[in-house]
Amino acid sequence: MKKSFGPGCVESPLPVVMVSCGEGKEKNIITIAWTGIVNSEPPMTYISVRPERHSYDIIKKSGEFVINLVSEELTRACDWCGVKSGAKVDKWKEMKLTPEKAEKVKCPMIAESPLNLECKVVETHDYGTHTMFVAEIVGMHADEKIVDSKGRIALDAAGLVAYCHGEYIPLRRRSVGGFGFSVMKKSTRRRKSKR
Repeated sequence: MKKSFGPGCVESPLPVVMVSCGEGKEKNIITIAWTGIVNSEPPMTYISVRPERHSYDIIKKSGEFVINLVSEELTRACDWCGVKSGAKVDKWKEMKLTPEKAEKVKCPMIAESPLNLECKVVETHDYGTHTMFVAEIVGMHADEKIVDSKGRIALDAAGLVAYCHGEYIPLRRRSVGGFGFSVMKKSTRRRKSKR
């Protein structure tokens, strides 16, 4: 039996990311949990930002941002950047984060992040409390430590965290199945188990 509730924003867990934006003295970092992939080709993503946030006007004006994935080591900085305003503090300096030059956008990437996605806004949608910035991913950078011998980005080795009911939860490798496992032929399963 299930208990009924009114509508609410409880889809969980969510990816938690640090979004860098702006340039020069205007560069900032905002923590976002409302993000995801919306298309494969071209690769598209989105972030939803409250208009009263300091980064909102920076992103709206520049039309660019970088999504920086958060590892367990970055969790404190991620949280801090989510509760402090870039209008009052230099988040880069206070959290000892290194701005790294991006290739396709003017805003910096966070060097300490295991994976950075350079993004250019293609459209915006105002939904009341938040504005969704839909963007094309125009560049991607992975720390060499998470690129395996075959050149594959091994995100399972990045020590990423997710956001769930106000908590940062580590994503540890413990697979309960891979894509297509529910319909896999026995011969394919045997071949894969030998790897």
